[in-house]
Amino acid sequence: MAFLEKQSPGRVLLDDTVALTALIEASQNLQSHTVSLLRPGKWTQTVIKRYSDFDMLNSSLLVSGVSLPLPPKKLLGNMDREFIAERQRGLQVYLDFITQHHILATCQLVKKFLDTNNYSANYTEIALQQVSMFFRSDPKWEVVEPLKDIGWRIRKKYFLIKNKEQPKERQVLSWVDLGPDKFLSDKDLQSTMKLLPSLTNPYIYPVTFANTSELSALVIRMFKEKGTLRDLICKVKPKEAFMRKYCSPKKIQGLELQQIRTYGRQILEVLRFLHDKGFPYGHLHASNIVIEDNTCKVLDIENSLLGLPSYYRPYITQFRKINTTESIDVYSFGHLLYEMTYGRPPDAVPVDQYPAVTYTSVVSVLQSILSTDACKTGMPTVAQLLQTPLFSDVLLFHSEKLQFKIPTKLRDALKTAKECMEKRLQEEQKTVGIFTPYSQFPEARKAGMGGWMDGCKKGTSD
Repeated sequence: MAFLEKQSPGRVLLDDTVALTALIEASQNLQSHTVSLLRPGKWTQTVIKRYSDFDMLNSSLLVSGVSLPLPPKKLLGNMDREFIAERQRGLQVYLDFITQHHILATCQLVKKFLDTNNYSANYTEIALQQVSMFFRSDPKWEVVEPLKDIGWRIRKKYFLIKNKEQPKERQVLSWVDLGPDKFLSDKDLQSTMKLLPSLTNPYIYPVTFANTSELSALVIRMFKEKGTLRDLICKVKPKEAFMRKYCSPKKIQGLELQQIRTYGRQILEVLRFLHDKGFPYGHLHASNIVIEDNTCKVLDIENSLLGLPSYYRPYITQFRKINTTESIDVYSFGHLLYEMTYGRPPDAVPVDQYPAVTYTSVVSVLQSILSTDACKTGMPTVAQLLQTPLFSDVLLFHSEKLQFKIPTKLRDALKTAKECMEKRLQEEQKTVGIFTPYSQFPEARKAGMGGWMDGCKKGTSD
C-alpha cells in the first residue's frame, strides 16, 4: 500500500543525534541593540542572533525544569563594551550547556536556533498529511488525538487512534522519516516490516500494522495507559511532553531487586532472540519498554530497519570498542540497568563510582559494562550476562512459542545492512571529540536526568 509520497532525489538524511556546537565569534552594536555572530559547528555560514532570540529560546526550554545559565537582562548600560564582552562569554557558556545536554541538544528548539535551514519544518503537520493519506487508503482508522512531543525524536510523531470496528480500543500510530542508517532496499524494507505483525515473543510488544515507503514509515501498536518503564520510574503521565517528563523529574524511584532481576533477565532474553535471528536492534532504553503483568515488553524493534540512530549514539561514538549492534545492545542494557537501580541515568559514562546500594550483585554487572575498563577494552556478551549470578537463576514462566520466520534472502539483506550501520558508526568514531567531566557547569550534575552528557573537548568533529 503506497500511502506516502516519493522521496525527493538527493534528499539529505541528517543524523539528529549529532549535537550542533556553536562558537560566538564576535558581538557587535547594530543601531540600538547588540547582535552575536555565531558559527555553528562545521558550517561556514554565520548566524546572527540578538539577546532577545536567546531569551525566547530559553523561555521555550524552561518546560524542561533544568536550571539554565542564561545571562540576565540589562536595560541600562547594555551597549557598554565591557558589558558586551562579559555577556558574550555568558552566552557562550549557555550555548555550551544546552548543546552538551543529552535531551536539550536533540530537541528541535535548539536545532532550529542553530540551523534554521535544516530544522524549520513543521513535522507534526507533515505527519498529519501523511497519516491522512494512509487513512484515506484504509478508512477503518480514525485519529483520536495527536500525542504531542511525547518522544525525543524530532522527525517522529505519535497519534492516538482507534479502529472504527473496535471504537473502545485505543492504539498508537507512530510516523517517522527514514534515517541515515537506512541501508535496506525499499523492497527489502517493506518486506521485513510486513513480517513484524507475525512476530511472536512474550517479551516483545506486538505490532498491529507496519508499512513504509521511500520516505517514511508508519507503525501501529496498542496504547498502554500506564506508559513506559521510564514513566513508571519517573512517576509521570505518558501523554506529557518528553522534556517535561524526563529532563528533571521531581519524583524518581528505582526498582526492587527482584524486579531488576526479572526484568533484566527478560530483556536479555529478547536481545538473545534478536541476535540469534540476525536482526539488528540497538534501541534499548527505558522509554522503549512497557510493563504488562510483571513482564517487560520491548518496543520499536523496527528502528534500525528504518535507519534511525540510537538514543545513546552520542555516548557510543566515544568508545571504539562499542562497534557492533550487539555491543550497542549490551551498552544500552548497562544504562537501563543503572536507571532501574537508581531511578535515574548515570551523570556521566564511564562510571567508576556508584551510589550506595544494598544489592552488590547489580553493581558488579554495571561495572562490567559501564566502567572505564569495560568501555575501553570490551564488555560482556548477552550470553555471558545471562550466566551472571544476578540473572542466571531467574525463572521464566512464559511457554508460548517463539515465532519470527525471516526468509533467507531477507536475512542476507539484514546482515549487509547491519554491516553498513556498523561501518558508518566506526567511521564516525574515528573523528569524534572526547568527553570529559563537565565541572564548569555544576547545574548539569544537579539536574538529575538533565546532566547526562558531562562535556566535550572540541575535536575534529567541531
